[in-house]
Amino acid sequence: MTNIFSKPNVAVVAGGNSSEFVVSVKSGANVMKAIDTQRFTPWLVEIQNDRWEVFQNNYKISDIDKSDFSFQFQGEKIKFDFAYITIHGTPGEDGILQAYFELMGVPYSSCNVHSSSLTFNKWFCSNYLRSMGIPMAKSLKFSVGDTIDPDFIIEKVGLPAFVKPNAGGSSFGITKVKSKEEVEAAIRKAWQESDEALVEQFIDGQEFTCGALKVKGEMTVFPITEVLPKNEFFDYEAKYTPGVTDEITPARLPEDLTQKCRELTAEIYDLCECDGIVRVDYILKDGLFHFLEVNTTPGMTGTSFVPQQIEAMGSSLQEILTKIIEAKLA
Repeated sequence: MTNIFSKPNVAVVAGGNSSEFVVSVKSGANVMKAIDTQRFTPWLVEIQNDRWEVFQNNYKISDIDKSDFSFQFQGEKIKFDFAYITIHGTPGEDGILQAYFELMGVPYSSCNVHSSSLTFNKWFCSNYLRSMGIPMAKSLKFSVGDTIDPDFIIEKVGLPAFVKPNAGGSSFGITKVKSKEEVEAAIRKAWQESDEALVEQFIDGQEFTCGALKVKGEMTVFPITEVLPKNEFFDYEAKYTPGVTDEITPARLPEDLTQKCRELTAEIYDLCECDGIVRVDYILKDGLFHFLEVNTTPGMTGTSFVPQQIEAMGSSLQEILTKIIEAKLA
């Protein structure tokens, strides 16, 4: 039997300090299952505020020594060789954890500090990509304490409109606003998730999402998923409750539109200088894909889009994870 200490120790880092904690833990469990134990020794590391703990078979076995990202096991000090980040939201998607791993000299799976912080801030990311000619909805930003003038908002973006937190995911804090009276309450709801709220023009189209990965300079764009929520929009329930959304992978798109979406995904990946697995969401209207957002630590649960897309591609999550880990360790 192989000694566990002879294989690279991989931390699957899940949890985080946002409303997405529960989703992240499910993503972490799915990634743990997919890691090739012939090649690596995976450990589940759960982070929540000051609590950094290592789990094995659902049992806590140690606290993490944050001074060097190590832990004690069977009387031995184990230092991690690699970190696979499955935290959605802060601190795993916004660059904070990436900066820590950079300081510790630990290679990790996701975008770097700069790219993570850019893509996590929807306002910065959208305006940067808009300046590069990427099509998207009109939007306004409101910080906590700003005066809210519903008439001005409606004049600029129209109704209905989407109100969402500027930093956050999993559709927490999102409202589809249909009347002037709903505007202020929706912005205040978004402020509960983030200090800044975005009000975006509603584009009446179909939703699509596409994953991509670049390893050693070689880009792989995954099959596109068509998202058909039975709810009014793709909210938290639609995302995580089986049967509430129809997800079709590969999407039923003509070849030219499939090509357009794949090329746009690769372009956005490169413009944002992404790394690791990334997922880009779109609304398609009148033959044009409108950018919604970049997810740099996309959901990896059993029902998430990326694992579906990898399967549709004829690959396996294990194969893709091995590729990423080996490339970073090299």
